[in-house]
Amino acid sequence: MDIVANLLRNSGYVYELMLHDTPLFSVQEGAAYFHIAEGQTAPTLLLKTDDGYKALVIAGDRGKINFKEIAALVNCKRVCLASRKEVEQVTGFAAGCVPMIGLSVPYILDRRLFRYDFVYGGSGQPTRTLRIEPAALQQLNRITAMLET
Repeated sequence: MDIVANLLRNSGYVYELMLHDTPLFSVQEGAAYFHIAEGQTAPTLLLKTDDGYKALVIAGDRGKINFKEIAALVNCKRVCLASRKEVEQVTGFAAGCVPMIGLSVPYILDRRLFRYDFVYGGSGQPTRTLRIEPAALQQLNRITAMLET
């Protein structure tokens, strides 16, 4: 079952599921492969908080993640990256393949993504990238916080 494709099929949003021969695991690899700005890449990271897990869809050009800022944003004392094992247990996807949409956990969305008409990120498969309007991320996920610019 392809959760991402099923969710997108009747969403009304413009998107493309783009196949490639090898996995793209970094912002730089994705930007170079698709000839886009690093800010258009949108990695999805799983965060572990004292209030459970949250998915963070972040602009690729944001740089180092400020976990204290995110903790304050989601009203938690502690926020860190989930381990690779936790990523797979919680999402059902391997680290590096976590989709931008369709997870059961709450999402935190980076407002910087809205600088672009389309962003590129995880689709749940290592050799497939989702190209989608940022507004779709806001509507198709349970957004609990917006990371400001």
